[in-house]
Amino acid sequence: MDLSIAEKIEITDKPLFDNYFLKFNPQISELTFTNLFIWRNHYDFSFIEYKNHLIIFSKSYLNTWKKPKSDKKDVIYFLPPIGPTPDKIIFELFENLNNIEIHRVPEPIINQIKESETLIHFNLKFFDDRDNWDYVYNKQDLISLAGNKYRQKRRWLNKFIEQYNYDFNIITEDHIDKARKLQIEWCDMNECQSNEDLLEEQKAIDEAFDNYNKLNLKGGILCVDGKCVGYTLGEKLNNETVVIHIEKAHIEYEGSYQAVNNLFLKNCCETAIFINREQDLGISGLRKAKESYKPHHMVKKSIIF
Repeated sequence: MDLSIAEKIEITDKPLFDNYFLKFNPQISELTFTNLFIWRNHYDFSFIEYKNHLIIFSKSYLNTWKKPKSDKKDVIYFLPPIGPTPDKIIFELFENLNNIEIHRVPEPIINQIKESETLIHFNLKFFDDRDNWDYVYNKQDLISLAGNKYRQKRRWLNKFIEQYNYDFNIITEDHIDKARKLQIEWCDMNECQSNEDLLEEQKAIDEAFDNYNKLNLKGGILCVDGKCVGYTLGEKLNNETVVIHIEKAHIEYEGSYQAVNNLFLKNCCETAIFINREQDLGISGLRKAKESYKPHHMVKKSIIF
């Protein structure tokens, strides 16, 4: 396996990546072309095709926020291979390369590896990466907000609907400037300039808006009296699921987050059964917010090292 022939991710690679994703139906939120593309510079992603698998890796994947689980130097970080037998490719990676870790490995692949007779030839360790589990919701639950468990969400949504003169639209090129303006306001309110993570997210959002049509994103924009107060960007993850990459709202408009979430699902996700709202990164406030929407299930992920 020769990593020296690897290439950086460019917008022109979308058909190649989409072909793999369409064929092998990824479950984890990381494995969409949009996610990989808009974060490609921050994580310095590279990729190769190997034995009918797409292999994505980085030499600086965690450098800005976490240490390697293995405590080794010069670690190369891999995402789970996309192809017919990712478990076998993972064994090959550990056989042929030193100082590697495989991150965001979903539970079915972990189970295949643990059940394989090949495992006895390797001294592999597994770490349950709870901070990066994906929250997956039943779409109809989030649309109807029925029952006592969603009472507070309904209250905020109804308050927004009753209080404001709003309109919701599918994002086109004509709406992007308004959404960008809200993003700037959101960053001012959340002091992005003093938060490196939010600054990097801002760069990723700029990439998404700059390449909105080329990425084939699905987006919704919520306006009050012509002013954008919320927007959402998502895309198809697999045959059953839409993944929400970005969702921002103006907190001075009460219920704006509940409204943009609800209206996007009603208008932009007709064929989806489930909604993947990505991970909480171990941030307590984010975890509380995601849990409050009562996930249908979690996509469990682990690190192999």
